[in-house]
Formats: sequence, C-alpha cells, structure tokens
Amino acid sequence: GWIVPLLDIPWRGTRPPVVLGEWPVAAGAPPCLTTIATWENKGKNIDFDGETYLWSKHANFLKMIEVPKRAGGCFTMAMAPPTKDVAAEVTAGGWGLTDPRPISASMENYRDFIQASRGEFTVAKDIYVRPNSGWFSDRSVCYLASGRPVVTMRTGFERFYPSGEGLLTYLTAEEAVDAVARVNADYSRHAAAARRVAEEHFASDKVLGAMMKEVGL
Repeated sequence: GWIVPLLDIPWRGTRPPVVLGEWPVAAGAPPCLTTIATWENKGKNIDFDGETYLWSKHANFLKMIEVPKRAGGCFTMAMAPPTKDVAAEVTAGGWGLTDPRPISASMENYRDFIQASRGEFTVAKDIYVRPNSGWFSDRSVCYLASGRPVVTMRTGFERFYPSGEGLLTYLTAEEAVDAVARVNADYSRHAAAARRVAEEHFASDKVLGAMMKEVGL
C-alpha cells in the first residue's frame, strides 16, 4: 500500500525513540484523554498523482469532532484555536480546550501534562493517513512510555507495532468511539500494555542501537 516515491534513495526506516528513565510509568487513572495539537498548518500541502495531501490535522479533527460527545467522558485538547468559530466548533463536539503554550514551555511541563492524562486520543495529518505511510508520533510514544493508552488514526504503522492493547487504532468515528470504550472498560490492562509497547518497540537503547548498527557505526 506504499505510494510515496522513493526517488532511488536507499531510505532506512527507524522508530521514534523514548528514554524510558525520563518517562516512568505514571500512577493512577486520571479522568481526561488528551492531546496536544496545532489546529491547521499551512503552506506544506503536496500535490501528487492528481491528489492534494494536506500537511495539517484539522481536516481529520473535523471528521472526529464529535467523538468526545459520542464516547462520553472527559477529552481535552491543548490547542490555540485560530478563530472563535473553531473554538466553538471544537467545544461543541465535547472537547475541553487548554492553552498549549505553558505545556510546551519546558520538557517538565510537557511530561507533567502527558502523565496527568488518562491517555491520548488524537488524529494524524492527512498526509500521513491516506498514503498509508507508517508514520507514528513521538508524542504518542511518550504517552505509551508513561503507561497511558493511545487511541490514534491508522497510518499503516500497525504493520510494525502491535495494536489492540495499549495502542488502539481507528479510521472512522465509529471505530474511534469503540476504541475509547475498550480502553475505559479495562483501563489497567491497557495502561500496562501501553508501557510494554514502549519498552519493546520504542526504547531508546534498542532504537538507536539498531540505527547505529544498520549504518555501520
């Protein structure tokens, strides 16, 4: 399903690493699923083979805007709405909004926000989803390492990482609501599985060691 042209470059795949010691398992089961996002990125869309691929999340957020209302429970997005209309649409879908600037001001604030979350519910950029790119978020890896389950859009990464426990995927709003319900039905199991996924697939010693070996260092 890979459609991105390689241009005769011998690309070598890798994974977003996380230093597990900096992201210990967080205690408890906080109420709110969260994510951190920029609503719309402009100027980086790509036209390829007669289609336009958006370098932005907002198109997929709009498709999933009412998942919080349908799933129930608490959902928080750390995002600065570009307009009052966007803020109204997001909150009408059941999202709470919080200012992302203090969260991103330091690594400690960023970690505290993630570890005070129940888990992550998010979308991926159009340009990652439709090409079946296999892309996976370094931010989501931090949630996983913290023992916080992740519910995110499929991009083809399920070819490389296990999904279904701790890391759950969806493409439609119906699948997203179901995934959230599965996490809430057995939170402790999914929290433990999230950490295992981080340890087995994203631990920095494994990821960076494999990278160095592959390039001959």
